[in-house]
Amino acid sequence: MAQPLKKKWQYIIREENFLSLAGNLVIAIFGIAGFALMARSLEANDFGQWVIFIAAGSFIEMFRFGITNTGLVRFLSGATAENRQSLIGANASIGIISTLLISITVFSCNLFFNDAVSHSGYRLFFRWYPLLALFNLPWNNALLILQADRRFGKMLLLKSINSVSFFLVLLVHLFFLPMTIEQLVIVYLVVNALTSIVSLITGWDGMQLIRKATAESKRTLLQFGKYTTFTLVGTNLLRSADTFILSLSPMGNAAVALYSIPLKLTELQQIPLRSFTATAFPKMSKASLQGNNEAVKNFFYTYAGAITYLFIGVSLFTFCFADLFVWILSGKQYLSADPVTGISAVNIVRIFSIYGLLLPIDRMTGIGLDSINQPRVNAVKVLLMLVANIAGDLIAIYVFESLALVAVGSILFTLVGIYVGFRFLDQQIGLRFRDIFSHGWDFYKQLYHRFISKQTAVVVKTGS
Repeated sequence: MAQPLKKKWQYIIREENFLSLAGNLVIAIFGIAGFALMARSLEANDFGQWVIFIAAGSFIEMFRFGITNTGLVRFLSGATAENRQSLIGANASIGIISTLLISITVFSCNLFFNDAVSHSGYRLFFRWYPLLALFNLPWNNALLILQADRRFGKMLLLKSINSVSFFLVLLVHLFFLPMTIEQLVIVYLVVNALTSIVSLITGWDGMQLIRKATAESKRTLLQFGKYTTFTLVGTNLLRSADTFILSLSPMGNAAVALYSIPLKLTELQQIPLRSFTATAFPKMSKASLQGNNEAVKNFFYTYAGAITYLFIGVSLFTFCFADLFVWILSGKQYLSADPVTGISAVNIVRIFSIYGLLLPIDRMTGIGLDSINQPRVNAVKVLLMLVANIAGDLIAIYVFESLALVAVGSILFTLVGIYVGFRFLDQQIGLRFRDIFSHGWDFYKQLYHRFISKQTAVVVKTGS
């Protein structure tokens, strides 16, 4: 039975959904572990600057990569060999230009407003982000191209190099060689540079195809990207608006610190979501480019349903063990109710676990709209969600003075997104809501039967 068992596991680990999930697990697990190490090893002020550095950098990168990311994945999915090289070259060319423009802008702000920047929480961002933007461009381009080609094993390798390397540095920092926050940022830059060097050496980043770019390929990506940029920026704001508004509210830094713990833990719910959507988008885009709307519908139903069923288990696990997660991530100080906000991080985690149940269908409607070449409609959907989120935050903070209601607002704006996204998608390809759950259930049945069939075939072949 040893040989059949080995074959069975080889089948599992080569399956693209598994590889995509593994890649996101690497980033999430080491990201959360690194977050915990930073929270325990840095002074509160330094830790706050680190959080702002990462949050602000992530927000700006939505502009950088939002211009071409979604469009490149969509158009590469059905491109000819010649068009493929042209699109990859156009992506690299646009990426370099946008990165230089953003880096120069941030550097200029730091140069001309140095006094104000130096005395703010954004000091690290304005000082170091221009270099980070240059250093992480090649490996981010590589991830994009590999996703379009559904080469998730290579994506896993790049993510592992980046995430694991920095985590090992944090272990050294905590136990053997304490570093300042500036030194940790410099190491973070070096890790990103090394990951990009790997991408350049392997040729996965596509930089060598810049000369293949044409005006038409650039125009194709930019035309699609003018909407997806807003969608990605809006999506980022949906996650970060709570933090920005809280930081400017009377609740102050105490609320920001408390709220950041549950927000980090929601990454556990995002792991399978990012993994499944990374495999779904190229498939749906290819079907759409071939004019096969029936296949697009089936992919939508299957992925939305399968992830929703999976999230029932994930959300239940998060809800039941919320106190354990908070303790692991931040220690005992956030387990009890905060005297300023009147709520504990544990209760907010439980609210977010309910919010997590709604994420799969909401995210898949967005993926569906982009895949059928409706990025403008998806941008409208995100805009409506963002307006609902900001309005909910302002009411929760300034009218009810409740941090719990800020979290509840996440549930409400996601319901808005599901309604709007499903309605728009239904108008384009015709959908039935109940089919999400029947197709999702069929997905797991087929996966089980495929697994059993593979095992049976191996047993017959080996004569066991």
